[in-house]
Amino acid sequence: MTKPPGTLCLMYDQEAEAAVRFYAATFPNTILQHVHRIPGSDPTDPSDAALLVDFTLLGMPAIAVNGGPHFAHSEAFSIQVATDTQEETDRYWHAIVGHGGSENICGWCKDKWGISWQITPRTLTEGLAAGGVEAARVFDAMMAMKKIDIVAIDAARKGPSGSDLVQD
Repeated sequence: MTKPPGTLCLMYDQEAEAAVRFYAATFPNTILQHVHRIPGSDPTDPSDAALLVDFTLLGMPAIAVNGGPHFAHSEAFSIQVATDTQEETDRYWHAIVGHGGSENICGWCKDKWGISWQITPRTLTEGLAAGGVEAARVFDAMMAMKKIDIVAIDAARKGPSGSDLVQD
């Protein structure tokens, strides 16, 4: 199989392998493929740090690199996870926040390694893409939230009369 021309590269201080193992246990289409240990280390000793980890994240080719403490993450980069249900939204949100992460506003949270995630129900994206008054109502509703509440977003999409919601 030919590797795609682009690969997502995430830098960590010391815990690239732990992060990838968490992502693989949490997100669909996420697979740890290979751990490359620091040259000269003992591959049978689990305390030996990984140099880089090849993996697939949500179907995208990726590598995680232990680059040391010199590289900090910021909200300027995030990974968006589209969800269909409140249960799915809650599961991903609580997995990240409950595993040492932190909440932010508008469906954003940060994992314990500093990577920003957007747990984004599709109805939110669709409501914002609709433009006009529907998008304005959805935007206002979203701004008051941390984890996105799909019922509240759908109500904002419908508006006071309930006539604006676009049905599939």
